[in-house]
Amino acid sequence: MARSDRPSRRDALRTLAAGAIGTAAAGSWVDALSALAHTHARARTAGRGVQPAGWTPRVLSPRQHATVVTLAELIIPRTETPGAKAAGVDRFIDGVLHEANPAERDEFFRGLAWMDERSRILFGQDFVQADAAQHTALLTRLADEDNTTEEDHAGVEFFRAIKSMTVTGYYTTEVGLRQELGDDGRLAMVEFAGCDHPEHL
Repeated sequence: MARSDRPSRRDALRTLAAGAIGTAAAGSWVDALSALAHTHARARTAGRGVQPAGWTPRVLSPRQHATVVTLAELIIPRTETPGAKAAGVDRFIDGVLHEANPAERDEFFRGLAWMDERSRILFGQDFVQADAAQHTALLTRLADEDNTTEEDHAGVEFFRAIKSMTVTGYYTTEVGLRQELGDDGRLAMVEFAGCDHPEHL
């Protein structure tokens, strides 16, 4: 991404909501996980350092973890600043899922499984093994909620959940706050309604 595009990425801050994201559509597993992500992020804001080496997922299997890493990096890719992978968003998501209600965590796991199943139907291979063009094709399809099919409904909900968790996780890390947003340490934990910048599916 060119240097001149940087302000527009920072403009994601302008889409923030002042209230908690979980107030709408109470009972939805997507909203519940999104709200928990905000709570989890608030709790860690005071100490934004990178987690120590040797970290292993607490709830994600190796296969699930690989899919989360791939998806998060597609949502917030590396540009002139680090992307979601370098910011440790996968660790954040695993932490949120560890604290989540089992029923909501299971819905997220079902979404991960759906991504692989849909990728196999469309491209003949699991999501992680698909190429960049195939990744973009599937996620663009899920992001365009008005034009998805009934069979894509589960994927649309899952993508909404992981996108919310990724954006929240990224913009409350040292990388997201200082390198991406230029925070000088004065920004408080903020509530992201979601990033609709075109480079973030």
